[in-house]
Amino acid sequence: MSEDHDPSDVTATPGPGRRPGPEEGGKWLTTGVGSVSVTSFLSDSGHEIATAVLPSFVTSVLHGSAASLGLIEGVSDALTGVMKLVGGPLANDPRRRRRMVTGGYLGTAIATAAIGLATAVWQVGVLRALAWSSRGLRSPAKDTLLASLVPRHAFGRAYGLERAGDNLGAVVGPLAAAGLVAWLGIRPAIWLSFVPGVLAAVTITVAAREARRRHADGNRVPIRLRFAGLWDAGLLRPMLPILLFEFGNVAVTLLILRATQLLQANGHSATAAASLAILIYAAHNAVGAVVAYAGGHWIDRAGPRVVFAAGSALYVLAYAGFAVGSQSWWVLLLFFSLAGAGIGCAETAESALVAQLLPDRLRGSGFGILGAVQACGDVAATVAVGILYTAVSPTAGFLYAAGWMLLSVLGAVALASGRRTDSAAPGRPRKS
Repeated sequence: MSEDHDPSDVTATPGPGRRPGPEEGGKWLTTGVGSVSVTSFLSDSGHEIATAVLPSFVTSVLHGSAASLGLIEGVSDALTGVMKLVGGPLANDPRRRRRMVTGGYLGTAIATAAIGLATAVWQVGVLRALAWSSRGLRSPAKDTLLASLVPRHAFGRAYGLERAGDNLGAVVGPLAAAGLVAWLGIRPAIWLSFVPGVLAAVTITVAAREARRRHADGNRVPIRLRFAGLWDAGLLRPMLPILLFEFGNVAVTLLILRATQLLQANGHSATAAASLAILIYAAHNAVGAVVAYAGGHWIDRAGPRVVFAAGSALYVLAYAGFAVGSQSWWVLLLFFSLAGAGIGCAETAESALVAQLLPDRLRGSGFGILGAVQACGDVAATVAVGILYTAVSPTAGFLYAAGWMLLSVLGAVALASGRRTDSAAPGRPRKS
C-alpha cells in the first residue's frame, strides 16, 4: 500500500461531514493558511525587535563584552537546532502539534520580552536560550500544521506565502526597533516586542482550529523519529544538496559587517556606514519576501528541486560579489538582493519538498530533520567563514561559502536528472 494512503494518515481518510482534506484538492488560500503567514510575520517582527537592540543592551546597558554576546547567540542558535529535532517526532501527532504551536509562540514572546527585565548578562543568556528553544520546538509543528491545511498541488504557494510573511517581519522588526529605541529607550523596546509575539500566539490558533475541523485525530501517533519511514519515503537523498547549501549559508551579520567595512572605506563615517548597511539589509529581506511568494508559484509548476537549485545559484553570484567587494552602496544593494532572492527560493523549496515527499504522520519528523540540518549547517558555515574572514581575508571567506553553494547546485541538478523519487510534478503522487 502507498504510504500516501495509509489509514493512519489524517490527510488521506475523510470522515463524514468533514471538508475535503489537502490530499483531495480544493482551494489553497484559506483562513487557516493566511493565519499561519500572519503568525510568521508577527512573530518575526517581535523577536527581530529584540534581536536588533540586543547588542546595544548587552554591551552598553549591562556592560557585557562582544564575546559574551557571541556566546549567547551561538548557544541559542545551537539550541534551536536541537529543539527542532526534538519537536519533529512530537509534531507527527495532530493533537499534540496544535498545542505545540500555540504554546511555542507564547513561550517565545514571553521569554523574549523578559530579556528587557534582565540585570545581568547571564540572565539575558538564559532567557534568550529559552526563547530560541521554544522557537525551535514549535517550528516542525507549524510547518506540519500548514501542510495539513493545503492541497498537495499548492504546497509551494502556501510555503511561499508563509516565508514571505517571515521575511516581511524581518523588515518591519528592525525598523520598529529603531523607532522604539529613539522614542522610549532600549529596555522598553524589548518589552514591547511582547505585543506582536503574543498576537502571533493568538493568530496561530485560527489555523489550529481549522485543522481540527478538517481532520479527525484518530489514534495517537507514537513519539518516534521514524528514521526507517523517512528513508523509505525518499527524504534522505534530497537532504544532501540541502546540507551542502547550509554549509555555505552564513549568518547575515557577516554580510552586514562586510558592507559596513566597504562603505567606511568609501569615506562614510562608522555611524553612517552602519545605518546604510542596515537599510540595505532591510531591502534584502524585502526582496526575500517577494521572491519567496513568487518562488512558491514556480515550485507548484516546476517542482521544488528546480527552484532550490536556482536559489543556490543566486547565492553563488551574491557571495562572489561579496568576495570581490565594492564600495558603492548600490552594488552592495545588488549583492544583498541576490542573497535575499536566493534564500527566498531555497527555504521555500526545502519546506515544499519535505511536505510533498512525506505523509502527514511523518512530516513532523521530516521537518525536524530539516530544521536540524539547517541549524547545524548554518553554525558550521558562520564559524568557518568567520575564521577565514579574520585570519585570511573577507575574499577567502566568501569564496569558501560560494564553493559550498556551487556544490549544492551541482548536487540538486544531479538528483533532478536522475530517477525522481518525490511528487515534484503537480498532481503526480509518489508511488511506494
